[in-house]
Amino acid sequence: MVSAQSSNLGKTYSLMMIKSFLIWTFTLAVCLLVVGFPLVFVMATVGCLLSIVLQSVMPASAVLLVSGGLIMFNVLAVMIAAGVLTFRGVHPNEVKWLSWLNGETEQMQTSVYAACPLTCDIEV
Repeated sequence: MVSAQSSNLGKTYSLMMIKSFLIWTFTLAVCLLVVGFPLVFVMATVGCLLSIVLQSVMPASAVLLVSGGLIMFNVLAVMIAAGVLTFRGVHPNEVKWLSWLNGETEQMQTSVYAACPLTCDIEV
């Protein structure tokens, strides 16, 4: 009985870790594409220049090698960052700026109507 409960807890913890890793991977990939657009632009520029330089050495596969390397670098960076955040125990629900991921909306301020200070305290 006790071993069945501990096995169930282990499976639940493993599923929670996998879920957290996948959510972090998705979130970091989206942030890299949206917020990190200048970084992607710089990497594309460096990749173009590197493929032009490598074209003289290996004409057939320079572009393939450089583009594959840049894509692999981005994928590994996102995976390593997601793994570090997951194994440190930072869950996406705990991060304040990820409220959009959970479907929660932050209310910046409540509406105050211009006539309310004049009419709100009047009792009929």
